[in-house]
Amino acid sequence: MYRRLSAVAFPILIIALVGTALWGYQEHQEKNSILIKSENQYQRAFHNLSFELDQLHTELGNTLAVNSSSRNFHRKCLVNVWRITSEAQSDINQLPLTLLPFDKTEELLANLASFSYSAAIRDLSDDPLSEKEMENLKSLYERTGEISNELRSIQSNVLRDNLRWMDVEVAIASEQEPLDNGIIDGFKTVDKKVTEYSEIDWGPSNTQMFHNRDYNQLGGSSISPEEAKEIAGNILNMKQTEQMKVYENGKGTEYHTYNIQINNSNENSIEMDITAKGGHVVWFMNSRPVNGKKLDVNQAKEKALEALEQMGFKKMKAVSFDQYENVVSFAFVTKMDDIIIYPQKISVKVALDNGEVVGMQTTDYIFANHERSIEPPKLTIEEAKKTLNQNFKVESTDKALILNDMNEEILCYEFLGEINSQLYRIYINASTGMEEKIEQV
Repeated sequence: MYRRLSAVAFPILIIALVGTALWGYQEHQEKNSILIKSENQYQRAFHNLSFELDQLHTELGNTLAVNSSSRNFHRKCLVNVWRITSEAQSDINQLPLTLLPFDKTEELLANLASFSYSAAIRDLSDDPLSEKEMENLKSLYERTGEISNELRSIQSNVLRDNLRWMDVEVAIASEQEPLDNGIIDGFKTVDKKVTEYSEIDWGPSNTQMFHNRDYNQLGGSSISPEEAKEIAGNILNMKQTEQMKVYENGKGTEYHTYNIQINNSNENSIEMDITAKGGHVVWFMNSRPVNGKKLDVNQAKEKALEALEQMGFKKMKAVSFDQYENVVSFAFVTKMDDIIIYPQKISVKVALDNGEVVGMQTTDYIFANHERSIEPPKLTIEEAKKTLNQNFKVESTDKALILNDMNEEILCYEFLGEINSQLYRIYINASTGMEEKIEQV
């Protein structure tokens, strides 16, 4: 009996062992394949980064080498600086450096990208590079040269000692100090060197592009959690606020808000954020199911306008909508006199079963809601129209205040029309006649 069982079981056991070994070998090969692929990607990104910093140093040198009146060449060099810097930022994001102190180097590259882009897109014939900007470029030329040399040193160590980026990832993930790794030490040295550099005055336009929205800068006095509940009750037409739960977010930071939560059932909950200063509604969402469709888009728009009016948002105009299932989402902006104020935007979601507002986002509006003096246009609408493509069929025109690429408010003529079987909005600067923005509708 034992022999008979052994004769059957032994081959099965052998087959199982062989199968397990094959499975283990296959898993090991697949794991190695993934590791090799990841290592190759890291190595490619790193060597590209080293090459790009070298290119960046060269391009900044080219900008400084020509005469200060060489406007076209300056623009060409600055565009190249912006392109190379953007590529370098992309390669940095592909490296496992999230837990390393490399933020100062990234900040320098981000500011350089913004500075070069803003300088390249302006009219250098009327507004050439200033002496201060040329001094900045000279300083950046020296700094990028030092950073490039440091990266070359790291690159030499990587090639000489066959260092692996996967070891960097493991060392960072383990969070063990000290992190003893040639690549890590090299990048720490680079960032330390950048930290020691003196600050560069990038100019007001660059500062504006990186300006964070600070809720503490909003108008009004500080409110208490109970006052936040009252504001939420008024918006939701709820007299009883006992069922509301209030959570304080970001106390002591620029994002200090009260989060209001109302749970009526598993399928119906309401959530809202209200700023601790001024009591401004940042957003709210009603997650109730929307069953059926009884209203059309125009009826939903009227319901949204009524709700905005009740909340104190007046003179709003719908500029776009997006319908999905039984909900329609509108983008509303302020219309002041005959000018559409695009920075003052509110997004509103309306349920098509009963016209109830089930979602809202007001951040753009509350930060752009301020007194503004808009200078009259220097061009007539007919003069601006002459700058359009001859094949562009204009369907409607408006005056519009928009944010340009430098985050500046610019008065434009808005032309809605069709070309190549597509609908576009083209914004022509009302003072210069230049195209500020083109949007496909």
